[in-house]
Amino acid sequence: MADANDSLYPQREPPLFVTTHWSAVLAAGLDESGAARKALDELARTYWYPLYVYTRRRGYNVEEAKDLTQEFFARLIEKNFLGDVVQGKGRFRYFLLAALKHFLSDEWDKATARKRGGGQVILSLDALDAEDRYHLEPADEATPERAYERRWALTLLDLVMARLREEFQLAGKLDTFEELKVFITGDRADLSYAASAARLGATEAAAKMTVTRMRQRYRALLRAEIANTVEDPAEIDAELRELAAVLRG
Repeated sequence: MADANDSLYPQREPPLFVTTHWSAVLAAGLDESGAARKALDELARTYWYPLYVYTRRRGYNVEEAKDLTQEFFARLIEKNFLGDVVQGKGRFRYFLLAALKHFLSDEWDKATARKRGGGQVILSLDALDAEDRYHLEPADEATPERAYERRWALTLLDLVMARLREEFQLAGKLDTFEELKVFITGDRADLSYAASAARLGATEAAAKMTVTRMRQRYRALLRAEIANTVEDPAEIDAELRELAAVLRG
């Protein structure tokens, strides 16, 4: 019989499987196979928004930012463009921002011409309400680079939370996740383990133990995601510290 303290938590944790974003970019630059294009499509759908925020903070208007972000990801699969920026390697977020800066400085005229001429669009930003999301960004004087880093960090956290939610959903314990997710990133004085446990029909001890395990899994998923954005696993802790500092402001 399972321990009562574990009864709210999925019995088995799935392996930490995350797409290797750095490898996906390299693969996209080396060939035009279906696998490379699929990897890049996934990459674009994950990280398009921090780049959109950067572009808007650079002063481009809504339509320009949408067009440029779309065209940027389309151009990433072109071998010559990628080759100009891939040599630095390092952390993926640095690479992606350097690639975007390169694109914006050299490719604006070409990008707008291709857009007018019906160039390739691999991501519909209109459907993703890019500007609606942008209006929720803090109205501060942060540099475009700082805004990009902040949104990158928040994108990572959102992605990790979504993965944890999916694990609970697959285990048939979505109600547990929805009730206890507010405790994952830290205790709040206005929340009560006892009240949450009562709503779940469990003991307070079970709720606390489940939150402890959720936090552990959250950290493991976060480290796994960051591991796929750095060249060397030894950089994971430094990347975590830098992103935490970005969020602290």
